Amino acid sequence: MEYNLLDIVWTMIAACLVYFMQAGFAMVETGFTRAKNAGNIVMKNMMDFVIGSIAFFLIGFGFMFGQGNGIIGLSGFFDPYSLEASLQSGLGLALPIGVFMIFHTVFCATSATIVSGAMAERTKFSAYLAYSACISIFIYPITGHWIWGGGWLSSIGFHDFAGSTAVHSVGGWCALIGAAILGPRIGKYRADGKPNAIPGHNLPLGALGTFILWFCWFGFNCGSTTAASPELGNIAMTTNLAAAASTLVALFFTWVRYGKPDISMTMNGALAGLVGVTAGCDIVSNYGALAIGVICGFAVVLVVEFVDRVLKIDDPVGATGVHWGCGMLGTILTGVFAKSSVLEEYGMSRIQFIGVETLGVAAVGVFTVVMAIIIFKVIDKTIGLRVSEQEELDGLDGHEHGSSAYADFQIKL
Repeated sequence: MEYNLLDIVWTMIAACLVYFMQAGFAMVETGFTRAKNAGNIVMKNMMDFVIGSIAFFLIGFGFMFGQGNGIIGLSGFFDPYSLEASLQSGLGLALPIGVFMIFHTVFCATSATIVSGAMAERTKFSAYLAYSACISIFIYPITGHWIWGGGWLSSIGFHDFAGSTAVHSVGGWCALIGAAILGPRIGKYRADGKPNAIPGHNLPLGALGTFILWFCWFGFNCGSTTAASPELGNIAMTTNLAAAASTLVALFFTWVRYGKPDISMTMNGALAGLVGVTAGCDIVSNYGALAIGVICGFAVVLVVEFVDRVLKIDDPVGATGVHWGCGMLGTILTGVFAKSSVLEEYGMSRIQFIGVETLGVAAVGVFTVVMAIIIFKVIDKTIGLRVSEQEELDGLDGHEHGSSAYADFQIKL
């Protein structure tokens, strides 16, 4: 088969950008948590990519893209290159399989790394390694098969261009369940149940991570064309406008709500808009993207508060608000703001399209919740999820890794 070399080059550049999102997530999570756990956060963000890459290559890719049925792929295990011919004929793959595989590997790693921030500062490192392997084998690839591997959701017209649901809500659901099973950090909730603020130690580092993620998101969304398409500029515009609108709304909303413009929530507002527009960045107009961003800017603040104050789930970086809440919301809003020409092409009314998007969000959510509960419970009963009270109070860097991220500095415990 002859390939378009420019398509190959663009997809590889996009894959490299998506890989660099690992650095962005590492910086956001490190900055938004305490100094005594900074090294542990960095290690988890590195190792979920390492573990996930191997697990996805050996097993996960076969579950996602192997020949099977509408629920799961059942071929290509331990030899994913054997799937190239079937992908070309079944999905119309127009790339060498190695290029396609590395692109989906970095997407898988993005989904896995979302959990790190929500379970930060009290999770055993060994337990996190086990979880990273499990999501890369049993969760992300199976729901990914439904959406991108020719599965049942794609057959009914479900649209998730770059993964608001396939990547972000999957990671967000796992983060929510994992943090709930793990329990809050020591000192997070008072006796009356009201939450205490536990500030991160380095907001500039968190801001750097946000800038990196925003930059890399152009690879995430534009790269999902897997082709050097004339639509790249339009996708970049919808991506950028949604992020800008969401950031601005989060800034003013927190200013009104808290009396001051909240720094960390504003940065999460940027990520919320990026997550929200990811599903429909190719089929909404610029004004539709702005609307999605505005809605996600409000939503991320409210969801973070809901998780923290109502559900009593301790999420140190707000990952559930960004990825869980806005991943699901953005997918449904794709139906609300899709261009009329797209609806005509799909042969659906707007209500039908919204219904399909909602069904997909719900189905992926139910499956992910069930699998996450099983996985985290098994890990908890075997390896154990949580470090000891003393280890948590002292900081994970010393106990889990035998070193400090800030040698020769006085670390406030």
